Amino acid sequence: MKTIGILKNTVQDYAWGSLTAIPELLGQPATGSPQAELWMGAHPIAPSQAYHDGKWESLLQEIETHPADVLGKEAAEKFGGKLPYLFKVLAAVKPLSIQAHPNSHQARKGFERENRLGISLMSSNRNYKDNNHKPECICALTQFWGMNGFRRIPEIIKYLGSLCKDVLEDEIALVESQPNSQGLKRLFQSLLTMSPEKKTAAISSAVSHAGSFNVTRDLMADPVFQWIHRLHAEYPKDLGALFPALLNLFCLEPGQALYLASGEPHAYFEGVGIELMANSDNVLRGGLTQKHMDVPELLNVLTFQEQVPSVILPRKCSEVEWVYDTPAEEFSLSVISVFPKLSWISPAKRSAEILLCTQGQLVLDSGSGDDPIHLFKGVSVVIPASVEKYYLSGSGVCYKASVPGSAGFVLDTRSAES
Repeated sequence: MKTIGILKNTVQDYAWGSLTAIPELLGQPATGSPQAELWMGAHPIAPSQAYHDGKWESLLQEIETHPADVLGKEAAEKFGGKLPYLFKVLAAVKPLSIQAHPNSHQARKGFERENRLGISLMSSNRNYKDNNHKPECICALTQFWGMNGFRRIPEIIKYLGSLCKDVLEDEIALVESQPNSQGLKRLFQSLLTMSPEKKTAAISSAVSHAGSFNVTRDLMADPVFQWIHRLHAEYPKDLGALFPALLNLFCLEPGQALYLASGEPHAYFEGVGIELMANSDNVLRGGLTQKHMDVPELLNVLTFQEQVPSVILPRKCSEVEWVYDTPAEEFSLSVISVFPKLSWISPAKRSAEILLCTQGQLVLDSGSGDDPIHLFKGVSVVIPASVEKYYLSGSGVCYKASVPGSAGFVLDTRSAES
């Protein structure tokens, strides 16, 4: 594959998805079913199809057949001939499961172990779908709510004490007597392994107290109590409704992003966002779900560290491109806003890149004599490393997934006319 390919991507219809957000992005009629994630990339579960040379081909197969052409020699060697990232649009109207992702070592071991046990890749009780870790970045297109990372221990003690001290006195004492990561792990393990009767009592107490706090004038602005009620309404028997007391709530405004490292507990609640991650689908769940939960493996994967989520604002690297800096070596996310007479030019050295247009109309030209490609809202393309350079002009916005180290530059034609 040596030419730019328009992509045809899989839409995942998970129950928590929006009925309208992804169809509106793609300019398609709503199906009446939830559409949760649009996958752009080469993951074996749902690889994109790329149109080039007059036909549709699996992007996964193209990379396997011609890794150096698509990825570039350096990236092909570094990432074992695989596209190192998975690019998504995520559209949630209901909460996703509380979850964490393994690090590289844990993913390799877990994948090998489940293969030896003969667990099908499509089995509902499979934890490891591949052997890769899954750090990820979520960038808000609309206001985006979720949770990420454990709260400061004093906050956890305060909230649990206010909500259900009568039921969880012993569990709260675990972290009070050992206010560190080990105490946090003991508390979390105790909560996830409580008897059904005690779990029901804890949920009832927390929801009742959250309701009374919500109508108290000086506390009604605290979203912890509001989200406990909303989560309980969606999952009335799930202890995950209490987790806003344990994990940090966040609300991203459009254009803001968050980086989630391996082992960090998190959940997305509501909103539409661009998601970029290492090319993996490994998920260990801890609540707000009816899917498979493996508590011992989740406890093995989690990093029990207090933290405060750090919102990422894009760093301007040219007049038209802004980059979201993360420590990931597999991916880099940037947003390109092109204006008339102000064009963007790619670097000569880069790996495979995927562009998704979210606004306006852009003209994509490789300068090789091939016909330009017109990008409008919802259109995505893959640009292999073998394309020496490409140019973006017109008026519009696109998000770019790339391997770190491939920022472009600007051609300002206004100066030539002044």
